[in-house]
Amino acid sequence: MPPIIKQLPPIPAERAIKVIGGRWKVVILYHLFEGPKRLSELRRLAPRASQKVLVQQLREMEEHGIVHREVFAQVPPRVEYTATKLGLSLKPIIGALCEWGRHHEEELNALDRAEAREQQDGSRRPPPMSRATEVRRPPLD
Repeated sequence: MPPIIKQLPPIPAERAIKVIGGRWKVVILYHLFEGPKRLSELRRLAPRASQKVLVQQLREMEEHGIVHREVFAQVPPRVEYTATKLGLSLKPIIGALCEWGRHHEEELNALDRAEAREQQDGSRRPPPMSRATEVRRPPLD
């Protein structure tokens, strides 16, 4: 048994998150649901991901049995990645995550619009924040 499998948590939900958790795993699976992809195609579909990270995450998913890697004996060698039957079973879950993400975006946009209207009306203005108390957040990327 590969060492990565031994490291999976025993709690089912935590195990699932460990298997599909990772910056690019859900993105990779989302695109593999459409059919086989070569690494170069996945790089175009996820341009902000480095090749090293994509390969690492594809290998992890292969070890977990959700992605299959096929090497074609030709010159130059051609490699294609596909979602396995187990990987395809994640399609409704990832679809639900996509739907939740759209809903979350709509809700936050609605809150932003409501706050903007309140500030235009002057009905609820937050007190000005001094530079000393301003919270600085690190960039997301």
